[in-house]
Amino acid sequence: MCLAIPGRVLSTVGDDPLTRVARVDFGGIVKEINLAFTPEAEIGDYVLVHVGFAITVIDEAEAARVFEHLERIGEIEAELESGPAS
Repeated sequence: MCLAIPGRVLSTVGDDPLTRVARVDFGGIVKEINLAFTPEAEIGDYVLVHVGFAITVIDEAEAARVFEHLERIGEIEAELESGPAS
């Protein structure tokens, strides 16, 4: 399964649409992400990132919904790992 994760653009570097990159914050983890597919992305925007590329710009509410779903998935995984309740 492939998963795209939202992050907030902190800064951008470059003017060439194919090589422009951004520092993107994923809840405290900051990575350099290619913006070739999202030339409209600006500082403060949320982008959906897959394998190092921002694939779309999303609004803050949508990013929050994705984070909620990911958190719930983590909770479910933890419950499954702990085994059946006695």
